[in-house]
Amino acid sequence: MALSHALSVNEILSGVFGSISLTAWICLLLPQLITNFKAKSADGLSMIFLAVWLFGDITNLSGALVTGLAPTATALAGYFCISDVILISQSLYYNTINARKARQRTRSTESDASEDEPLLQPRRRSSSGLPGSHRRHSFHRQESGFDPIKRIVTGEDETPDSNPWFHNTLSVVAVYIVGAAGWFISYQAGAWDKPEAPEEPSIDTPAAVGGMVLGYASALCYLCARIPQILKNHREKSCEGLALLFFLLSLTGNLTYGLSIFSYSLEPEYIAKALPWILGSLGTIVEDCIIFYQFRLYSKSGDAKINHGDGTA
Repeated sequence: MALSHALSVNEILSGVFGSISLTAWICLLLPQLITNFKAKSADGLSMIFLAVWLFGDITNLSGALVTGLAPTATALAGYFCISDVILISQSLYYNTINARKARQRTRSTESDASEDEPLLQPRRRSSSGLPGSHRRHSFHRQESGFDPIKRIVTGEDETPDSNPWFHNTLSVVAVYIVGAAGWFISYQAGAWDKPEAPEEPSIDTPAAVGGMVLGYASALCYLCARIPQILKNHREKSCEGLALLFFLLSLTGNLTYGLSIFSYSLEPEYIAKALPWILGSLGTIVEDCIIFYQFRLYSKSGDAKINHGDGTA
């Protein structure tokens, strides 16, 4: 079989963008897993968001298997599902543990109140009006202030990042560099050698039709998954517990994936076959931008509440 090592400009651009997207997706869930681990909590995440996202990845994997996509694409789809299960399992674990601790604290508080209520009732009533987020910040600051050595040893550093957008953007730039470098290395290694006349699969076969149906189902899941998270952020007026880099990598992966499709070909037939994946990738960018706006909005309002609304901290 004759192989061609020369690629067109469109194929090179598509390959580079695809490699960057692959790098972003591989690293996607790590920031959120680390954030949950450090906080020992997953309260910031919407479980509906994670569940719908997992269903979208399952349909994506099913579509890859039905349509016989490249082994790398199928393996990546399987990796998504495994990563989703890990994040969901971690979130369920922390939610269960924290709910159990909350019940124990409630029973302990009720027991103390029944014994000391005549003496302490006025003070308890006056402190109960503080918003929950304020009490949480105050408690962390007081506890960490008493034991700085423990904070250093356990890694529980409560010092806020002075410029999280800048530092996370540097991480995204690193993903672009690593992804592009990975493509050039694979090209030099001959991974992009291809038959001179590749055979295009027919779009009229049952497998192709089934793959399109699964592709649209996956795209619908991806588009709907972020809505519960956006509503949760809006309802709580907070993005606490969410990793900004998690959504920046999602934006990077979706954007470069869409660019890889459009760079490869703008033929109407090709775009029509890729439409489900285009909708699933580029469509979620709008929702990611809404979450970025919430990060900016609620971080400012949160600072104002801590500085002006909780002067006793």
